[in-house]
Amino acid sequence: MTERDALREQSEFLELSRVQVARGDRIVLHDVNLRIRAGEHVAILGPNGCGKSTLILTMTCQIYPIVQPDMRVRIFGRERWDLTQLRQHFGVVSAGLLGAELPGERTAVTTGQDAVIAGFFSASTLWPNLHVTPEMSRRAWEALERMEATHLAGRLVGEMSAGEKRRILIARALVHRPRQLLLDEPSNALDLAAQRDLRETLRRLAAEGTGLVLVTHHLGDILPEIERVILMQQGRIVGDGLRSEMLTESRLSRLFNTPIRIGRDEEWLHSW
Repeated sequence: MTERDALREQSEFLELSRVQVARGDRIVLHDVNLRIRAGEHVAILGPNGCGKSTLILTMTCQIYPIVQPDMRVRIFGRERWDLTQLRQHFGVVSAGLLGAELPGERTAVTTGQDAVIAGFFSASTLWPNLHVTPEMSRRAWEALERMEATHLAGRLVGEMSAGEKRRILIARALVHRPRQLLLDEPSNALDLAAQRDLRETLRRLAAEGTGLVLVTHHLGDILPEIERVILMQQGRIVGDGLRSEMLTESRLSRLFNTPIRIGRDEEWLHSW
């Protein structure tokens, strides 16, 4: 059995135990205990500034918790990872469209397909020193097909709409065929049509067996396939359970410290 096959046998994607994280001189995550099964669909919901994005950075080993007795961070059963190898086992789509993955100064000369292939190297574009194999090209095209974005393969990223760029970023995250996809505020900067298209795409990925960890403060982002919801407030997990138990008017009103009303449209929820 290969290392990759062995990791795919792991039943747990994530285990956090007694995790505290500081940003500068301020502790922003307090005593977080969390387990997420491989392939599970989970939403992490909370107001701006509650620590959701810091939690994602901790999951992806981009920041590290304070060392203390009994503190543990395990990803696919391991406590230590080479970050380049780790990115081969789960995909990450950050909130920023033009962050470290697609920097603005390069988008004018980078096509959609090149941006997706560059995901194999965690690079922003295909630099001359990078060697692209036929297998990489094939899997990049496969990722574009999964995102229904093959029409963007030859388009320049700098000429794409926000929704099209989001499709390219998700395709980048899928090139390694990850078991788990982490999405931080995926609907940011998208208009209503692009939000709808994104949500339908994520539903399709969930149905295909890709686990989703969705970080948001929008109730409308929580797909019908997501049955578990984690509530965060002031750097702490204050609720973790079935969506029917977590997504109530009383709980959300306390979470966001304002009166919340919930509406339902078939399988979807919305709030005001």
